[in-house]
Amino acid sequence: MDYPTTLRQLTASGYATRSVKDELRANLIKKLRARERLFPGIVGYEDTVIPQLINAILARHHIILLGLRGQAKSRIIRQLTELLDEKIPIIAGSEVNDDPFAPISAYGRQTLDQQGDQTSITWIDRDARFVEKLATPDVTVADILGDVDPIKAAKGGHLLSDELTIHYGLLPRANRGIFAINELPDLAGKIQVGLFNIMQEGDVQIKGYPVRLPLDVVLVFSANPEDYTARGKIISPLKDRIGTEIMTHYPKELQTAIQITKQEAWTQRENSDSLIIPEFIREIVEQIAFEARDDSHIDKHSGVSQRMPITVMESVVSNAERRSLLTGEKAIVARIADVYAAIPSMTGKMELEYEGEQVGATHIARDLIKRAAGEIFEGYFVGIDFGRTVEWFDAGNKVLLADTASAKECERLLDSVPELIETATIPFDFKSSDTARVVAACEFALEGLYAENKISRNEEGGYTAVTKARKDRRGMIYDDLTETGKYS
Repeated sequence: MDYPTTLRQLTASGYATRSVKDELRANLIKKLRARERLFPGIVGYEDTVIPQLINAILARHHIILLGLRGQAKSRIIRQLTELLDEKIPIIAGSEVNDDPFAPISAYGRQTLDQQGDQTSITWIDRDARFVEKLATPDVTVADILGDVDPIKAAKGGHLLSDELTIHYGLLPRANRGIFAINELPDLAGKIQVGLFNIMQEGDVQIKGYPVRLPLDVVLVFSANPEDYTARGKIISPLKDRIGTEIMTHYPKELQTAIQITKQEAWTQRENSDSLIIPEFIREIVEQIAFEARDDSHIDKHSGVSQRMPITVMESVVSNAERRSLLTGEKAIVARIADVYAAIPSMTGKMELEYEGEQVGATHIARDLIKRAAGEIFEGYFVGIDFGRTVEWFDAGNKVLLADTASAKECERLLDSVPELIETATIPFDFKSSDTARVVAACEFALEGLYAENKISRNEEGGYTAVTKARKDRRGMIYDDLTETGKYS
């Protein structure tokens, strides 16, 4: 398509300017009528966040997304650009995207006065109309709004009081577009004050200049709910000017979480055709995050990001891949041992309370795996009896399943455990000859028995008999530490 390059051509084309809010609204309505999918890649918000977001756009509101880390707030904000027109015209060389029919800057007005119908027009795409800033303590008023530029004044021979000496900040440069601020409460109070006019009156004043810029911009913010509601973090008048507050959340269902991790985790390796991730491994990885969000040793205000199961899954696959490289096996099948090998991908994503710090992130991560495996185990093996297997361990026998041991080696060890292979494969439809999957199922069953305190497990992956003192209760790893006096 050939776009007009001068004001005369633009006028002849019949192009009509509309505000950003009207533009977002109109394009949203078009997508809704066409039954197009909105916000692709955003999973689990179909009945909660997205309807509220649609309502806010239809109402032409400024928006704030409130939620803990890892709840797709930034991704949602960035996808709002898909509701902008593909391209819009501006006066060529304008720093603030001047509308050729109604320029707001001195440069735009001066250019229009001098060149008239021959004013050069540039077309900018939707991505160039999105400006994003992370709020940090070092952000200044000049960064957001603008300041005097002495170099501009010197080069152009202007007085410092001349509007042409202004160096525009991020907000004016977002004119006719979307301006996003992440972590709004971290923005200094004086800068929050600077946002008042643009949100209510639609203009901004820069550095005390007797000039007003009637900006056309949609403001979108994100924040942690705890910071947003705390006194002193955000000033009330700014809060009052935000049209819609939308609460985000973590996945509410296990299958939703699994879908997100499948979408985001990098598991397509060079030999991905040989990669098998059993469904129970996927469920355990997601259940770890669910357990962590309910754990009293982990800070609820920080949350447990959905990035945790994503990175854990990537590490699980990597450890399974490493095992196949060391053993020469073609099939890469994820096992419980690989989940334990992924503990370094968990510890950095948990903000611990004081008691949690005393126990230690690694011990808590191990306990989360144990509890998660126990929850998933109950769903697969309800009503299935492992009595003979438990008796074998109670007799003093043990089995070690190292994370680098081949499937055949593990199968030989597991074959000595009475009825384990036959019982562990009952819920699954794979063949008994599929050695790697059989081993994964057996290790899952052993982990479930460990979670129910029917057997014990050491850090090397060895399963043994459980002590009589803990036989009748389903405890936690850090209970063991407290009982031994290590953290008493």
